Amino acid sequence: MASGKILVAQGGGPTAVINQSLAGIALEARRFRNVERVYGARHGVRGIVDEDFVDLSQETSHNLEQVANTPSSALGSTRDKPDLQYCHEIFQVLRAHEIEHFFYIGGNDSSDTVRIVSQEAHKAGYPLRCIHVPKTIDNDLVGSDHTPGFPSAARFVAQAFAGANLDNAALPGVYVGVVMGRHAGFLTAASALGKKFPEDGPHLIYLPERVFDLEQFLSDVAATYARFGRCVIAVSEGIHDAAGTPIASLLAQEIEHDAHGNVQLSGNGALADLLCEAIKARMKIKRVRGDTFGYLQRSFIGCVSDVDQREAREVGEKAVQFAMWGSRDGSVAIRRTGFYSVDYQLLALEEVAGKTRVMEDAFIAASGTDVTDAFRLYLRPLLGSGMPEAFRLRPSPVARIRTAPG
Repeated sequence: MASGKILVAQGGGPTAVINQSLAGIALEARRFRNVERVYGARHGVRGIVDEDFVDLSQETSHNLEQVANTPSSALGSTRDKPDLQYCHEIFQVLRAHEIEHFFYIGGNDSSDTVRIVSQEAHKAGYPLRCIHVPKTIDNDLVGSDHTPGFPSAARFVAQAFAGANLDNAALPGVYVGVVMGRHAGFLTAASALGKKFPEDGPHLIYLPERVFDLEQFLSDVAATYARFGRCVIAVSEGIHDAAGTPIASLLAQEIEHDAHGNVQLSGNGALADLLCEAIKARMKIKRVRGDTFGYLQRSFIGCVSDVDQREAREVGEKAVQFAMWGSRDGSVAIRRTGFYSVDYQLLALEEVAGKTRVMEDAFIAASGTDVTDAFRLYLRPLLGSGMPEAFRLRPSPVARIRTAPG
């Protein structure tokens, strides 16, 4: 390494532990005597093109540790989805600053950005080591057992549904909670870990890995309500019909789109409202309520998995080690090696970039409205220690006494 300069950036949606990866990279890099400067790009790849850098070498270790325990992206993030020309501009800036190690913390799109930048550097004969550091609450990166950020978001979802179930049991009705997940249902499926007793909700779970049929949905809700006198439902924002059309766009009169032209699924509350209206219209149930978790599940402070924190730190540390001691670019992956332990591998960027993992069939119940015990065993250790539990009274009924009217 000639220049002794490295650059780290954060992309995509923030998480509760993404700053652990940032601190892991910065602190581990400073252990190497040949590292002269550790730069951070503000607001992801946009900050690289704009040359909006900060010098993380001047941060104290104590403050980096404090930031590591703080949710959201400390450097800021971006939703820019770079094309080839954009990545060429990124490379030109990196070259101008004589940066020879590039770390990008992010999800699918970020891994593809790293792949293209790596190719540009290779074509130019410039010695740039490019490492993708995994992050996404959707848990949809190919090649990893799970992805940093997902366990903490899953912990939030499990606890939120446990609370919604308690509320619904006290004042029975129908409750619909819409959870993030356009293509992968891992986060919605995490709602099942909020159940303690067999009759607890969520009673129905709808995932984007299965076709959603509105008539079947209404029939499922009616049957569940008849059985329990109430119904708690977890729904992925990405549910779609047999043609792949998002249900939100089928039911809504006005459709929002995001910066990439996708139907806006997160944060607008439309899907929960529309499903609630359909339930009210069909079943004449007065108490029907819906929530859209939206951004709450991404960076909720005080609801962080200690396992997630540790692994997010370690993927940052391993990224630096792979870069300094290795001979190739790649994407850091978490592999489960026991119950419960993990190891870290460096996958080829082509194995991860631009690809999407969805929930395996073994994790989804045959009914299509629940998860299997295999999924519960998969997720439980990721949620970390100190998960709260809900308890109930053991009622001792008092015999009724009917007195004659006076």
